Amino acid sequence: MHVVLPMEEIEDFLKGLRRERPGLRIAFTNGCFDILHRGHVAYLEKARELADILVLGLNSDDSVRRLKGAPRPYIHQEDRSFILSRLEMVDVVTLFEEDTPLNLIKKVKPDVLVKGGDYTPAGVVGRDFVESRGGKVAIIPFVEGRSTTNIINKIKTV
Repeated sequence: MHVVLPMEEIEDFLKGLRRERPGLRIAFTNGCFDILHRGHVAYLEKARELADILVLGLNSDDSVRRLKGAPRPYIHQEDRSFILSRLEMVDVVTLFEEDTPLNLIKKVKPDVLVKGGDYTPAGVVGRDFVESRGGKVAIIPFVEGRSTTNIINKIKTV
């Protein structure tokens, strides 16, 4: 399964999957994924290992601009969605417009909420909601030296 769904459809889609597959474990992560690189792929592989399916919440272009500033994003949301949905470890991609994925997390109801190494469990948006339902938060370390910022800085100096 490799699908891109509107946020409005994600809750019903996942309810259907849970009915078909009792005991299904869902991991959720989110991010901008503006310029896809090795660090992203390694992170997504580890996130997928934590559950049966991985749902990725992707910041919309407007959300990325608010979080990262202009001229980001460099890659349009439809292209980012398409690329990410084709990765073998990503099962579902859905865009969200807000600055945080809290509303999306409440629709997904993940068993595992996954974030990168720049977070502590206490700082993860949605942690209280996920843990109140018996889920857990997982923090995955970064791949050293691999970041979108490093790529952008390298391009600017060439």
